[in-house]
Order: sequence, then C-alpha cells, then structure tokens
Amino acid sequence: MHKKKLAAAALLAAATLTLSACGSENNDAGPAAVVSQEGRKQAATVLDQPFTKPNLVLTDTQGKQYDLRKETAGRPTLVYFGYTHCPDVCPLTMSNIAVAKKQLPKAEQDRLRVVFVTTDPQRDTPAALGAWLKGIDPQSVGLTGDFATIQAAARTLGISIEPPHKDKNGKTVSTHGTQVVAFSPKTNGGYLLYGEGVTVDQYAKDLPKIVKGQTP
Repeated sequence: MHKKKLAAAALLAAATLTLSACGSENNDAGPAAVVSQEGRKQAATVLDQPFTKPNLVLTDTQGKQYDLRKETAGRPTLVYFGYTHCPDVCPLTMSNIAVAKKQLPKAEQDRLRVVFVTTDPQRDTPAALGAWLKGIDPQSVGLTGDFATIQAAARTLGISIEPPHKDKNGKTVSTHGTQVVAFSPKTNGGYLLYGEGVTVDQYAKDLPKIVKGQTP
C-alpha cells in the first residue's frame, strides 16, 4: 500500500503555508493553506525523518509542571496545538480523536497520551483548559504557559503559530497550524502527521497501530 512520505525539513520549510485562522468568523483572507486528507486512502503522512519530541515543560490543568518528554516517554502520544475559543477546527479535531480513542481496549486507552497545547495561553488558563477538555476527553492532557516557549516548540514540529490578535470586529483569534503529530512509543519520534479533515473512522483505524508503534 502506498504511503506518502515527506521529509521533516520540507515540512518545516512549508510551515508558514499550513496555518488556519480558526478563530475568525469573518476572515476575508481565509486560511492560507491547510493540510487536508480528503480523498486519500491513508489519513497519515509518514515522515521519513521523524520529528524529535519537543523539550517542552509547561503547566497542566492541575496547575502542575508537566515535562512532555518525561511524562510521555515510551508512550504512544498525539500532540495538537490549538485553543479553547476556536469555534470549529480545534474542538472537531479533539472530539474526533476522543471518539476514536474510545474504540480502543481500556488498557490501550490508558496508555495513549493525547496532549493539547494551547496557542492562546493568556485566556487558556489551567482551569479553562481543564473545563474544556473535560467535555471532550478527561484523560487528555492540557498544557499552557509562556507563548514564546509554545511557539518555539511547535516550530520544531513544522507547525507555525502566530500571537493571538484581534480581528476587525474586535474578536481575539489565534492563527495556527492544524496538524496532529503522532509519536512512537518505541522511538519517541514523531513519525506520523495528520492534517485537518481526518475523520473519526480514519483515527479509529490508525490508533491500534499507533499504540503499538507501528505504521498505519
């Protein structure tokens, strides 16, 4: 079965083209470009040069320090950057993953780490993140902290994030890449990339292999 492969360096170079302004209802320019899996047999893009897991230490929904590398070492991990005030892409992505995750055996659900890193830390406090994720998947990890730290970590994964800003209507929006990166429990490398538009069924098909560190 054919699997599309992209070099991590190429993804980093194209990062500025994979932004989605998912907070603005009246964005004249619209998203510059988003990764879409529509029409593809494989939901995941397999990276021939896996990403290194970011050396990221932030604050979780309990107000405690969370070291991404340490806490997810040896565990299948999905990382997504977004924000709780997003009206569309972010909640849909997290909900699709949550519904697919519930189809796994309980033990595999417990092994899988789904990490949501906010791109809007000023509004997404630990309490706000916790309340939002509770309605989607209480097991998901929500992280917040210094914006520059978050932006730099995302950049290492080829994901661009712009500082939150107000649109012409005075609404605060966050423009960010919409990719989900899957990290292997075997190597801790980010070897799979999912773009916007991946369905519940596609995640459900891939998660059993991701939990085992296999390629879908």
